Amino acid sequence: MIAGIPIWIWGAFLAFVAGMLALDLGVFHRKAHTVEMKEALIWSGVWIALALLFNLGLYFFWDRIQPGSAYTPKDASLAFLTGYLVEKALSIDNIFVFLMVFGYFNVPAQYQHRVLFWGIIGALVFRAIFIATGAALLQTFGWMVLVFGVFLAFTGVKMLWLKDKKIDPEKNPVVRGFRKLMPVTPDFVGQQFFTRIDAKLFATPLLIALIFTELTDIIFAVDSIPAILAITKQPFIVFTSNVFAILGLRALFFAVSGLMKLFHYLSYGLAAILMFVGGKMIWTYANHAWLGNPDYKFPIGISLGVIVGILAAAILISLAKPPKNPTHA
Repeated sequence: MIAGIPIWIWGAFLAFVAGMLALDLGVFHRKAHTVEMKEALIWSGVWIALALLFNLGLYFFWDRIQPGSAYTPKDASLAFLTGYLVEKALSIDNIFVFLMVFGYFNVPAQYQHRVLFWGIIGALVFRAIFIATGAALLQTFGWMVLVFGVFLAFTGVKMLWLKDKKIDPEKNPVVRGFRKLMPVTPDFVGQQFFTRIDAKLFATPLLIALIFTELTDIIFAVDSIPAILAITKQPFIVFTSNVFAILGLRALFFAVSGLMKLFHYLSYGLAAILMFVGGKMIWTYANHAWLGNPDYKFPIGISLGVIVGILAAAILISLAKPPKNPTHA
């Protein structure tokens, strides 16, 4: 038994996740390709449907999953659904940071799924560790919220002036810094994270993009894990709701990325969203560390409303003022 749940149930759930990931990478994305809007929307629907089916399963089988639990089947299913929706809303922040990371390193569209796939694997491991260790480990990373918030706000401001400028990975300061630890190839080598040149092991810029996505999830876990722990402290519900929200993150990313291509003013919206997310993280840290409000949480509804509002405004402006050059994205 782990947290009152039989080990075989944990094992069955992890086997299901492993099977879906293997199917995803080994069958549907065995060959690197650009994920188009239609495919992204279909996969988004699949992951949402699976989450809802799992929620239904909790309602009908909770008494067998955890006999004698203080939770009724209704309590368990509502806790999962609430946690899933909260994690899904908070993951919106991750999506726009992923867009920034891929743009910053100029990651080709056909390789982005591979980065996100392995990023999801790492995210699942880190989330499990965070949930198991509770708030103590999260507090260790608390200071990173301020650093990352400043970085995102600065990046958003910078994007307004460098909207159409492509980043050369060879000139990227992060790549140059990473070179001190390990040699990095000047260009991407297909979808490989490592390559050998004259029998010497080299990292590729794709590996650095992966490290950034992992770092992003660790930092955003500082917000998301406490948010769901405030809803329920049942580890199985906390973990499974997190997993389903994370598994649907890639498809949602490509759906949003597709919108970026359709509406040319969304790049300005992305800059505004990054500044907002960065400002939100700075404000949250300020409340925790300086203003004496350790339990402060930025309202999820306001956060989601601001992001949706910025996206809607960018789409409406794009429709009202189409680009002079129709091929411009």
